[in-house]
Amino acid sequence: MTTEASNRIWIYDTTLRDGAQREGISLSIDDKLRIARQLDALGIPFIEGGWPGANPKDVQFFWKLQEQPLAQAEVVAFCSTRRPHVKAAEDSLLQALLAAGTRWVTIFGKSWDLHVKEGLLTSLDENLAMISETIQYLRSQGRRAIYDAEHWFDGYKQNRDYAKETLKAALRGGAEWLVLCDTNGGTLPQEIAQIVRDVVKVIEAEQTSESKIQLGIHTHNDADTAVANAIAAVIEGANMVQGTINGYGERCGNANLCSLIPNLQLKLGYSCIGEEQMVNLTQISRCVSEVVNLAPNDSAPFVGLSAFAHKGGIHVSAVERNPLTYEHIQPETVGNTRRIVISEQAGLSNILVKARSFGIELDKQNPACRQILERLKALENQGYQFEGAEASFELLMREALGGRQQFFTLKGFQVHCDIVPSKGESNCVPYALATIKVSVNGKDILEAAEGNGPVAALDAALRKALIKFYPAIALFELTDYKVRILDGNTGTSAKTRVLIESSNGDQRWTTVGVSTNILEASYQAVVEGLEYGLMLHSAEDAPLNAASLP
Repeated sequence: MTTEASNRIWIYDTTLRDGAQREGISLSIDDKLRIARQLDALGIPFIEGGWPGANPKDVQFFWKLQEQPLAQAEVVAFCSTRRPHVKAAEDSLLQALLAAGTRWVTIFGKSWDLHVKEGLLTSLDENLAMISETIQYLRSQGRRAIYDAEHWFDGYKQNRDYAKETLKAALRGGAEWLVLCDTNGGTLPQEIAQIVRDVVKVIEAEQTSESKIQLGIHTHNDADTAVANAIAAVIEGANMVQGTINGYGERCGNANLCSLIPNLQLKLGYSCIGEEQMVNLTQISRCVSEVVNLAPNDSAPFVGLSAFAHKGGIHVSAVERNPLTYEHIQPETVGNTRRIVISEQAGLSNILVKARSFGIELDKQNPACRQILERLKALENQGYQFEGAEASFELLMREALGGRQQFFTLKGFQVHCDIVPSKGESNCVPYALATIKVSVNGKDILEAAEGNGPVAALDAALRKALIKFYPAIALFELTDYKVRILDGNTGTSAKTRVLIESSNGDQRWTTVGVSTNILEASYQAVVEGLEYGLMLHSAEDAPLNAASLP
């Protein structure tokens, strides 16, 4: 790694094709376009858009990008080699590939003789012809070719001489990149390293002064070693890495680019993307998870919500003095942030740091610190959990310091639940009616609302009662609701913890309630969720005068 050229690692993203094969992911054309533009902004040089011969959606995706091209990335169309005993120029899949109009194409072929005989049901020689003739035809049509050697490592271990012949066939056809694929995801890093070293020798023997052959790696995560395998290949000479954002992919997923890119660039000194783009890695990881409608992995390295979260009091105290004590990189480098988690394991250091994150400067000698800590531990002993409900903890802290605003006072509530027949159907649907009484600025308000369950009805009634005083409530919505039984051995009298996540469209916050009555626990969390949202808006949305209301 002595020159800029030898230091460059070309990142090839296959989220839109391989990643979309994950169970539970279904991308629309707009979803694919949105992700592609995010990857383009991240500085990814190759973005695999899909297999245009496999479904109409991918064809339309490529057409859309022809109308509005990406800023810098090469969009790549993906396809198999020609079929056995069919001329490349007459293969309908290859014609669809050409119609996608991309400059670069990726062709995958069989490296494992088992797949040739039992999958393709053809001869080993015909498979070699399929590889070379397909790539040669595409080159004659003005395309540049990347060859994905499918099942390469398994094929090499079973019949290394034939596996090498498949690579040579791709080179005869004119492939510019040879990408070794651990398709089954079961190879270990030391095997990857040894086999890649062997392939490098093959490439060096085939290399000419007119052509430069480059090597890539494509790993799957079935043995939980996809990232390590890709790194091992790079160290041995691969200079293209294929993977997906958040490691999405079939079965156990693909190599996670959100881990690979920072490891290669920040730890090993390779150049993958610009420093100014690296700081967007966390944001893009979470954006893609939103588009595919999967919850972000909080414990994901580098980009996860918990990647730089500190819970133990000793850890927090040390990190406050020097973050290097418990952080392997600065979280800001990848666009993440340090978080201090509040729990029963917290010490005074946690309280001080957390207060600072809320804009509250506390002194360790302030008696309120000890009161907050004791209150925290007492509540967590009852079943409260504040590491997942930071909004509730901030309200607790402000109350101990005498700074918690009193937006409204609960006077009481009732909930009536019933099961009613659905119109024209034999099944029944839940129904709930909540009645609530609150006081705002000395004015008592009585309201009722319906919902498809008791929590929905309570939430609706409370909003109905308060919205005349606090119009900002119209912006709030309940985005998640989690219930946990804390002591299952006590049956229906078990204590229940409810976590509710709320949002105003720009911010999200979580509140907690605990009770042996699930309705009471839910109500606690709903009330604090609205209260915290009002606190965020209180500067510009002060309560209207009660006397002016009808």
